[in-house]
Amino acid sequence: MGVDLRQVVAGILTITMFVMLGQMIKRDHFDSVEEKLPGVSDDARFDDSKLEAKSLVSLSRRNKSPWKEESQELKQCWSRPTSDLVEDSKGFVIFSLTNGPEYHVSQVAAAVVVAKYLGATLVLPDIRGSKPGDRRSFGEIYDVAKFVRSLDGIVRVAKEPPSGISTRNLAVVKVPNTVTEEYIVDHVEPKFKSKGNIRLATYFSSVNMKKPSQKSDLDSTSCLAMFGTLELQPEVHEVVDSMVERLRTLSRKSDGQFLAVDLRVDMLEKKNCQGTKSCFGAQEILEFLQKIGIDKDTTIYLTQSRWDSSLNALKKFFPKTYTKDGIMPVDKKSKFLDSEESEYEKVIDYYICSQSDIFVPAISGLFYANVAGNRIASGRTQILVPANIEGSSASAANYISTYVSKKNHLAYSCFC
Repeated sequence: MGVDLRQVVAGILTITMFVMLGQMIKRDHFDSVEEKLPGVSDDARFDDSKLEAKSLVSLSRRNKSPWKEESQELKQCWSRPTSDLVEDSKGFVIFSLTNGPEYHVSQVAAAVVVAKYLGATLVLPDIRGSKPGDRRSFGEIYDVAKFVRSLDGIVRVAKEPPSGISTRNLAVVKVPNTVTEEYIVDHVEPKFKSKGNIRLATYFSSVNMKKPSQKSDLDSTSCLAMFGTLELQPEVHEVVDSMVERLRTLSRKSDGQFLAVDLRVDMLEKKNCQGTKSCFGAQEILEFLQKIGIDKDTTIYLTQSRWDSSLNALKKFFPKTYTKDGIMPVDKKSKFLDSEESEYEKVIDYYICSQSDIFVPAISGLFYANVAGNRIASGRTQILVPANIEGSSASAANYISTYVSKKNHLAYSCFC
């Protein structure tokens, strides 16, 4: 039988096409895996149907990825304080929230603890900024109903100071942010009994938030006040949520993960930041992120409100670097960003840094300490403290905050 040359050629071409197609499929498969391996090109992002959980962990460790899944959310290891309210209040405790949300948490905790111990009524605080006359109501930032409801049966809350009381003539009592029963007995209760009403002024003897070595009967009240009373009012909550959603949308290649850096140029220029290891500038943060393996395509949020030329090198390497001005909804800027008052900006920074997948505090202080507390309570323990790394690379695990690695944050006395 004769052989048709055209059929032979067609057969060879068909076989060749299948071989080429097989090679293409094989190459595409491995390219896609390589792109998704942490520490190679993109952030950790795996196809769960092809890799078991154990494989994901081993791959992550082998590549020393700075990204990791959220830890399991801790459970509260304190019971709701018992209700021992008497029919009549013994007086009023008045206080103000000052300096920003990182201070508000401790100020509320101290006031609630004092009011409960004294059997006093707590007056809903106002919020005061750093400038004279910069004052707003509690409800402009926080949810009043949530605050009152959370303390129901624990401490009476009055939304306004009682009529007939001049807040200017009240006895001012200073209390430490981690107030103890002994301190209340020695320094607060005598003045309260003699005056009937007092104004609290919280002072911070230290900016660290390490958990106390000894437990106290007031711990459950303090835990409730710190982690169960403050919630953003709906409009502010909506702005924060929209900005977080925007950051996650910009992070499609890293499975919606983004990194937040507390880096404020004005703070870096202050005297206590000059020449210290507790503050890191944009160039130092750039080098730190490079050496721990943060990918160039990572979305980064900076607490700096508006762009500054000192941030240019950071953005050149990490083009998806944004300040509030770059991601805040346009219709919200006039109220939350363009105002001369900075209280809203501080609140936005605090809550975005609490929700990011990685938090890097370029500036040591109370902002870092209380953001860490929020993150620990919600299982977001990837907090990387920057350092000057001498080598060309390092594992991100070496820079986990000691608040987390040593479990010595105050939050660990409330959650376990």
